Amino acid sequence: MSFSYTRKINYYETDKMGVVHHSNYIRFLEEARCRWLEELNISMEKLEELGYTIPTVEVNCKYKYHITSGDIITIEPKINEFNGVRMTVTYNVIDKKTEKIVINAWTKHCFTDKTLRPINIKKKNEKIYTIFEKLLEEGIKTNK
Repeated sequence: MSFSYTRKINYYETDKMGVVHHSNYIRFLEEARCRWLEELNISMEKLEELGYTIPTVEVNCKYKYHITSGDIITIEPKINEFNGVRMTVTYNVIDKKTEKIVINAWTKHCFTDKTLRPINIKKKNEKIYTIFEKLLEEGIKTNK
């Protein structure tokens, strides 16, 4: 189940030089990741209702090409590490018009309970674990 998220860049997301400010990419990654989870019927809100959170514990972005107001980007998230407690999501952010990669990025996450204590989602909810396990398998296949 390949997923991509497309969005238009707003003027307010740019800096004095007219390019997207580097800090906004982290927001874009989160937008894509949250939309992806919604598509899988495990939205952040649903996870929280079940007593789980998936906080971001690390972010890395390699900026390759700039984009400006009005440009349209596509973000392709994939899971490339997952063990039930921790997960790494990689992203390609692509300029839709030029098809250039804008950034390569990854985020690392930890599954927690409501008190933010790490949990093993496999022990807490086999159904959710299975969804992420399948995403890992897909991510590994497409990254080869």
